[in-house]
Amino acid sequence: MNYFILFHAALLTFVNCWDVKWSTRVQDFFTYGKLIALATIIITGIVQLCYGKTEHFNFENTETDVTKIALSFYSGLFAYNGWNYLNFVIEELKDPHRNLPLAIFISCVLVMVVYTFSIVAFHTTLSVQEVLGAEAVAVTFAEKLYGYMAWIVPVFVALSTFGGVNGILFTSSRLFYAGAEQGQMPRLLCMISINRLTPSPAVLAMCLLSLVYLCSSDIFALITYVGFATWLAIGLAVATLPYFRWKAPNLKRPIKVNLIWPIIYLIATVFITIVPMIAEPVQTGFGALIIATGAPVYFVFVYWKNKPRWIQGAFDHATMFLQKLLVVVASEKPKDV
Repeated sequence: MNYFILFHAALLTFVNCWDVKWSTRVQDFFTYGKLIALATIIITGIVQLCYGKTEHFNFENTETDVTKIALSFYSGLFAYNGWNYLNFVIEELKDPHRNLPLAIFISCVLVMVVYTFSIVAFHTTLSVQEVLGAEAVAVTFAEKLYGYMAWIVPVFVALSTFGGVNGILFTSSRLFYAGAEQGQMPRLLCMISINRLTPSPAVLAMCLLSLVYLCSSDIFALITYVGFATWLAIGLAVATLPYFRWKAPNLKRPIKVNLIWPIIYLIATVFITIVPMIAEPVQTGFGALIIATGAPVYFVFVYWKNKPRWIQGAFDHATMFLQKLLVVVASEKPKDV
């Protein structure tokens, strides 16, 4: 396990446990760094286009295997997954009924525009073979064009990665927190620090689970595992929208969208989950196994109501011990947020 990664994971966990404002400031800083790097690449690409560098803009030998095309989505879709993480932090948003859809729309459009221009910029300089063979495309691009200043891009790539980890740690810990509030995860995870008012148990749990993935050194296998599990889970969640529109048409819906959008999303989800199962049954099987690990948690904390006294007592003692160790208490807030 890489000690450099461990150190930075611990550092970001500390920041998120210490102060919510500090974690958002860290996120803002690294987001600005990422945008500066992308702006530099895009401007360089525009200059290259002005010099007529378009020899790599062709579709010769394009891959037509449907299964490979479906798998390739996993390597890029994570860049657009910020809209999903926004759903986890609704309690942190001001006026979420207005700002959540607005933030999702703006972020998705911005990401599409910026990354499309970035890809065009890369291909003004790099061939398809060079892109496929590069460990970090932006770094290879910089080495070809920026000379002794090429070190700038690797620094920005590292900052971008750091910011991505911080963002996921911040948002996903809120998912654990919300699940615990609903009784679907251990009660400790919906407690907050007495002194810092942060959901430190949920942040620590997210950090520990993330470190488990470091046991695998195959980044592409990890992308397939997590990509399959992520998009299958989101697809199943989206499938509930048309179901509840049918079963509960008069239910109050503060945020309501036309059903055509979830239907289109479901069609795309079927493509990027079912087709890869044919191409990579083992890796997608591991992804399904990741989802299946939630079954025993659901059984113990939700379905199993009448636990034996000694089991419930063990849970309570473990919760109290960790509560004292972490100095956390159950939060008090209105139910309708």
